[in-house]
Amino acid sequence: MNDDRNSLFRDAHADRSAAEQIPQTPQTRAPAYRLAFADMDFLLRDELRPVRLQLELLKPEMILNERGIQSTVVLFGGARIPEPSQKAGAGTEALAELSRYYDEARTFARLITEKSVASYGREYVIATGGGPGVMEAGNRGAMDAGGASIGFNIVLPHEQAPNEYVTPGLCFNFHYFAIRKMHFLMRARAVCVFPGGFGTLDEMFESLTLIQTDRMKRVPFLLFGEAFWRRIINWEALAEAGTISAEDLDIFHFVETAQEAMAIIEAWQETEEEG
Repeated sequence: MNDDRNSLFRDAHADRSAAEQIPQTPQTRAPAYRLAFADMDFLLRDELRPVRLQLELLKPEMILNERGIQSTVVLFGGARIPEPSQKAGAGTEALAELSRYYDEARTFARLITEKSVASYGREYVIATGGGPGVMEAGNRGAMDAGGASIGFNIVLPHEQAPNEYVTPGLCFNFHYFAIRKMHFLMRARAVCVFPGGFGTLDEMFESLTLIQTDRMKRVPFLLFGEAFWRRIINWEALAEAGTISAEDLDIFHFVETAQEAMAIIEAWQETEEEG
């Protein structure tokens, strides 16, 4: 999109097109002659990492701003959790048992998106990692409600192709985990964490740390599946050991159903509006 303030000047698109039409000579074929912004070999050099970080921060931010998206509800959760109808091929009995959270994530995303549609799709937009499992369920639930949803995908050797339910114009791809995490939280009005593996734990603890250290405003932070989370993490032991404060355990809440989660988010919103 051209900025009217710069319309008096020749734009980069025009110069890139012109450069592609120049006569082929030893000079013009040399890598040094390529326009810097159109030279992929140059942009991929190690020295250009700061520029790539900035580009990866800017591209989704500009698109989300252009779409008028002001707030999101983030869903973290396992890529390997199957849809209940597919749980027979889940691999383990425990993983098959967790398949019910696919349906809870889908229902929750549908309920949140119904709320989002009432704001013309600007507020409470579902944002997931864009992959399979719980992420797919979140984007699918948003589609069930007739709304848009975001997918913050990342290049990985396995598991992380975009699911078919992400709104195409809001499906982003990342190289840097750190920038992807920033986008997850920059607009978050709530964080919902479903059972998952290393990636889910990483995202959960980083988000908790940002809230604990006041680097991020406190928002509803909901852990779906109390039995799962208590089995894999001894939360009280952290407080008893003094490595966290007892008050830090109040940052999050356990929930089991989409309806419980919605009740907490809506009560939180009412409190904010009254304040």
